[in-house]
Amino acid sequence: MASMKEIREHIASIQSTQKVTNAMYLIASTKMRRAKEDLAKTRPFFDAVSTQIEQIFQHAGEIESPYLYRGDADDLAQPGTYAYLVVTADRGLAGAYNQNVIQETLKRLQKHPDSRLFVVGGNGRHFFSGHGVPVEKSFLYDAQSPTLRRAREIAAKLLDLFDRGEISKLFVIYTDLGNGVDMSVRIARLLPLQNEHFSTETVHAAKEIHFVPSAADVLSKVVPAYVTGFLYSAMVDSFCAEQNARASAMDSANQNEDDMLRELQLEYNHERQGAITSEITEVSAGARSKKSHMRKEAQHAHR
Repeated sequence: MASMKEIREHIASIQSTQKVTNAMYLIASTKMRRAKEDLAKTRPFFDAVSTQIEQIFQHAGEIESPYLYRGDADDLAQPGTYAYLVVTADRGLAGAYNQNVIQETLKRLQKHPDSRLFVVGGNGRHFFSGHGVPVEKSFLYDAQSPTLRRAREIAAKLLDLFDRGEISKLFVIYTDLGNGVDMSVRIARLLPLQNEHFSTETVHAAKEIHFVPSAADVLSKVVPAYVTGFLYSAMVDSFCAEQNARASAMDSANQNEDDMLRELQLEYNHERQGAITSEITEVSAGARSKKSHMRKEAQHAHR
């Protein structure tokens, strides 16, 4: 049984840790809110880019472009070198956030070994390098504070590889925040483009649209903006999911700490009550002993 001093020290230690977890919870919540606001500011432009691509698919007929998908519906059925951009966190303390993305990436690499891996986030790079999985060394980016400029730089590098024929397909693997509760790993193919990915009811087929100088040229100009927008959205979404996972982990830690504090307080109260009872017993025993001694002395004096 721990002493009262040890219990007090344990309580103080947990309270000190709880201050840290509370601060991390607030920081993660604030970062997630700001990232969502930044993404919302850029979404209208990239929605317009997606609409432009949809118009090209619906009105331009057959287009000869390396950016268009013309193959088996199975993404892993065709030969060629695939590129995977994997978005992880820079650090842990986010539950299973990093491991879910990493494990899904390993499955894809096992199914298609002829792949090149690009990783955003130090946690993923450290894992893959530590397990002998080659990562493009010239492509090192942090996951903290995703920006449009960084997304544009990544898109330019990956598009250059695609244009030079060094990769035949481009995928991004990241965590989809969803409703904030059911977060899941999402694998999206960015290139080549496929008509089904842009099928909505927002574009009317009866409207005649002319592309100058040609639909293929317009597509080649629009694709970089589309890839940049998708990557930026994926990075922000993943960053928000990371902060949400970290906030949830810190909230769980706070609840566990509250439970531990309650148990320790009960144990401390029990020990304190025991100590008080013991002191009262000792005082009572001493009083009785003294009273008995005085009575004996009085009886002796009468004799």
